[in-house]
Amino acid sequence: MAKEPIENAKNEENVAPKPLKMKILAQYIRDMSFENILAQKGISGDVQPDIAVQVNIDAKKRPIENQYEVIIKTKIVSKTKEKSEPIFLLELDYGGIFHIENIQDDQLHPYLMIECPRMIFPFLRRVVSDVTRDGGFPALNLDSIDFVQLYRNEVERRVAESAKEKVN
Repeated sequence: MAKEPIENAKNEENVAPKPLKMKILAQYIRDMSFENILAQKGISGDVQPDIAVQVNIDAKKRPIENQYEVIIKTKIVSKTKEKSEPIFLLELDYGGIFHIENIQDDQLHPYLMIECPRMIFPFLRRVVSDVTRDGGFPALNLDSIDFVQLYRNEVERRVAESAKEKVN
């Protein structure tokens, strides 16, 4: 007599994990400020800029199940190399709403802080390029950002901060 498989039997070892599902539901500019200081002060002549870019990432759960908001906060300051006078200031908070399913809890935070910003960064780059060009400057094309290294730096900073608090 041949053995028949038992119906509805569940063997945890043979159950494949469900594949990760991610969908970008929306992208938007949450906040933006562009100050053309060069035009306001009337700085003249051939100006060689020194550009500093700061990037921070914020992520939070939304009230709807499996939805998360990720914001890339960018601050770009352009100053003259000679006198360190400001030329322009661009502050941009660019966000995305993501629907994410089938991700382990311990993988959610890195995913939100690395993969989600990586998905929306090209659109933020385009906004920065357009705004600087429309502001009367050559279009500023941001270099790629290593979101993995940014995440690691933040984790290291938090670990060092918590160790410092334990000492005090």
